[in-house]
Amino acid sequence: MVYPVTPVPSQGDALLRRPILLGLTGVVLWAQGLDFRTTLYPILEKANCRACHNADGVASATRLHFPETDADAQKIEAFGNSLVILVDRAQPDASLLLKKPTARIPHTGGQRIKPGSPEEAVLIAWIAKLAQLSGADLATALKYRELESAGTGAAAADPELRRLTHSQYNHTVRDLLGDQTSPAMQFPPEDFVNGFRNQTRGQSLSPLLVEAYSNAAEKLAQSAFRGGDTHGLISCKPSAECGKRFVREFGQKAFRRPLDAGEQQRYEALLAHEPDFLKGAQLVVEAMLQSSNFLFWLDTTPDPKLKEWAAANRLSYSLWDTMPDAELFAAAERGELATRAGVEKQARRMLADPKARESLDEFVSQWLRFDRLLTASKDRRKFPYFTRETVNAMTTEARTFVSDLVWNDDNFMKLFTADYGYVSPELARIYGVAAPAKDFDRVPFPANSERAGILGQGLFLALTAKPEDSSPTARGLFVREQFLCQHVPDPPPGVNTNLPPVTEAKPQTNRDRMSEHTTDASCATCHKLMDGVGFGLEKFDAIGAKREQLVLEFRNKKGEEDEDLKGPKRTVTLPLNTQAYVAGIPNSDFTSPLQLGAVLAKSAQCQECVVKQYFRFQAGRTDTPADRPLLRAVTENFRDSGFQFKQLILSLVVLRQFPGTEAARQQVSKTIPHPGELPQHVADNHGAR
Repeated sequence: MVYPVTPVPSQGDALLRRPILLGLTGVVLWAQGLDFRTTLYPILEKANCRACHNADGVASATRLHFPETDADAQKIEAFGNSLVILVDRAQPDASLLLKKPTARIPHTGGQRIKPGSPEEAVLIAWIAKLAQLSGADLATALKYRELESAGTGAAAADPELRRLTHSQYNHTVRDLLGDQTSPAMQFPPEDFVNGFRNQTRGQSLSPLLVEAYSNAAEKLAQSAFRGGDTHGLISCKPSAECGKRFVREFGQKAFRRPLDAGEQQRYEALLAHEPDFLKGAQLVVEAMLQSSNFLFWLDTTPDPKLKEWAAANRLSYSLWDTMPDAELFAAAERGELATRAGVEKQARRMLADPKARESLDEFVSQWLRFDRLLTASKDRRKFPYFTRETVNAMTTEARTFVSDLVWNDDNFMKLFTADYGYVSPELARIYGVAAPAKDFDRVPFPANSERAGILGQGLFLALTAKPEDSSPTARGLFVREQFLCQHVPDPPPGVNTNLPPVTEAKPQTNRDRMSEHTTDASCATCHKLMDGVGFGLEKFDAIGAKREQLVLEFRNKKGEEDEDLKGPKRTVTLPLNTQAYVAGIPNSDFTSPLQLGAVLAKSAQCQECVVKQYFRFQAGRTDTPADRPLLRAVTENFRDSGFQFKQLILSLVVLRQFPGTEAARQQVSKTIPHPGELPQHVADNHGAR
């Protein structure tokens, strides 16, 4: 991409080597030869401003986004000129570009450039240069943000092939062969990348996985023909002609596209290798199940003959988490998936199928990280109610809760504000409510519970806690990453992350123990972002039960290491300070999950993050600059629908298939009610754009 760059007058590099003596008193030395890429840019990079000021950073909602790390010199220079939006042209020394990084005014990232330092002198010189821009030069500098917002020049990164995830493998062999054994449960575990298990960057083929595929293919093929063709895979009477038909029909289902002539011949020959037709068919099935054409599905392709088959694959694995059905295959064969109307028609049909609920459940379980709770352990003395049944109840409640919002066309931002849960006897004990007559019936939270939505449910509160107590850091990090799509940088290497122990001589709350995070400069910036959120949830313990005060227990010791569990127990009670806020979101003070949920539901960042998370799950990759127009259009559709998640799904499916046109957006939008026609229960968040 060619970025317009404001011309820099060249009056010799000697000027750059002179001391730049500029103060905040308004004395300005115009550094005409100043070059952003070689002077200020390295200073900002060393200060690690990029860590927050990027599309997924804590400062993603600000006007300052760094270019990609591999950006060329021209784009870096254009970025430097675009910083003019942060310059007060009348009073350069009052510019945000100066006051924020030097922490002369509140800055979430703390002090990044020391006042009076040589680095600040370079920053002041650059501000002085930008303050002098005018006319065409100023217009060119401001054009950068417009180009970036439009994703101009960036290339989409969709892969042509995507490997079947373990859940997709299980669902595909179920629909292809009628097998219900879920063989992928025995495969090597999948890694979470970008928050999900289906990201192409993490889908390598290890020797162990290849061996697992081979073993599974053999067992599945044997099972398919045990006792004859009991699953109806062969649609004709065994003969040479029937063999050709079987290879063609089964091959199209297994590879999710028509076989080419060479493939047809090879599999016909394999079938003919066995005198017994069923044994030959079993060989064909086993071979096809080990083929890369089965193990990888076609997401996109430049081949015009396969484009609609790729569209069928994308629709099916996005909406159903399994292979296309006969109707979707037929639509591809008839050429109906070449149009927006055809894709939307199939998408609407598929969303009405129960398999769409399976796919949504898979998304929810990964987005909300059920896996962390399923492998969590808790101190049995402190939390005897935390059992395997409790864990299952917590995941079932969350799954039921989200499904109700989605499939009943409710306002999805109630994910954070709903004043009810879906309770079992195990959860009722933790929540302090009466158990419903039927497990997982809807139960209102008491008015004084301070619970709301997913943030008040056991799933979130337990999976973001330690075995023995809550974890403000883990809870704040989860909110940042899962609900705001913000990446918090990893701690510096070598930093001691252990908190001081709690002793009877010095009892402390988590907030007191974590005070070191705010005094240590290497910890303060990031921990303020996480802990500052988590402190507001401290009234809920490690399994999600409410507590008004922190109760610490101490026992006599009979040895240096072993506690005498039968000895007398002493308790210390401490008050809890749950005053908190979400740095980066204005007016975000809160003291409970109820109040935090209200902040998130009205936050444009949270609303956009819901869209981003589902995009990442569907696309199998993180979003790029090229995806910005698509994500913006899908988010607008989502808001205009009153935050109906089914509309988000439909909009994303259609716009991913037909991106880049306003007509495509209007095609999806035509069924959305006008904001004035929205019922009150879905209009509550509509004005919070």
